Amino acid sequence: MNRLTRKLERYVRLGAEERVLLDQVTRSVDRIGARCDIVCEGNNSDHVHVIVEGMACRYKITSEGRRQVVAFLLPGDFCDLRLGLLSEMDHSVATLSECRVARIPREQIERMAARPLLARALWSAALADEAVLFEWLVNLGARDARSNLAHLFCELLIRLRAAGLTSGDSYKLPLTQQDLADTAGLSSVHVNRVLQSLRSDGLISFDGKSLSILDAERLSELSGFDASYLQLGRHEPPARNLDAQSLADRLTAAE
Repeated sequence: MNRLTRKLERYVRLGAEERVLLDQVTRSVDRIGARCDIVCEGNNSDHVHVIVEGMACRYKITSEGRRQVVAFLLPGDFCDLRLGLLSEMDHSVATLSECRVARIPREQIERMAARPLLARALWSAALADEAVLFEWLVNLGARDARSNLAHLFCELLIRLRAAGLTSGDSYKLPLTQQDLADTAGLSSVHVNRVLQSLRSDGLISFDGKSLSILDAERLSELSGFDASYLQLGRHEPPARNLDAQSLADRLTAAE
């Protein structure tokens, strides 16, 4: 199952035709190096991008030149679905690690949205992304530095686990202290102190490449983390009545 299908099926029970269509539209994949822009603020494109492998982020640059990270993108996440509706991007998206990124033509997005199950899945995924953004706003405005980063680490554990990308309570996290500072609205020096504090309390182990949560219960209590906002309830896909090749032939004929 491809990453996009896996994500959308967290929200909606897709049929076999929808699954084949998602396989078709994500066949064109580019490999992009770490720390490269996928799409920049003000850009327009005939394609929408989906992270297939690796980790990326959404960010804005202030008039003073400071970067604010506003979201982390994981496998299965759209980078710029809004380009299907808007004339240009209102923020930038960059890779944090080397990524494989699928390029989906706009007309294929319209084709997906014309199918009720996929339209509902796309809408549900957008609402889940919005819920994450709301929680990040709470992190910035109402949680102290320790709780802020602790909440982020808990969130990433659950999101990456849903994508099948964790080992126990450990996961790859290709972030620098400056990345974390730009996410949490802190200085890199402050982030360093918080990480040392979380390590000394036996809550995490982090080496800049991977993170292990050593005591998930205590880390959740520290941050007030409640995973319900991630809306990760999974639906089982229905049984297939037709083989994949016959469905692919039908979808191709309908174009």
